[in-house]
Amino acid sequence: MHDKHQAALPTPRKIRRGCSKELYRTIKRLGIYIPDNLLKEGEDLYYKRVIANLLWISENSSNRKLLANWWDDEVGPELAELWNLEREALCKAFRAAFGG
Repeated sequence: MHDKHQAALPTPRKIRRGCSKELYRTIKRLGIYIPDNLLKEGEDLYYKRVIANLLWISENSSNRKLLANWWDDEVGPELAELWNLEREALCKAFRAAFGG
């Protein structure tokens, strides 16, 4: 049984859509164009990282600053390399879009 104040884990579809929206907002803040194939690779990378750390992410879902710090360490460097962007600029744009 679930406690009434504890949310159930999100479905894979919900996670994929959330990752896609967060990256869309980040790219929009950067004001650049990312080709569709690189965008898809970036979304897959982000989705896989979230799935791998789903329990920790769901436990800390109310702490956006902690989640943004996790993104900076776990997703940001590889995504910046994949998209040929500066890591700091990408992480700053994600934090602004994500609210952390």
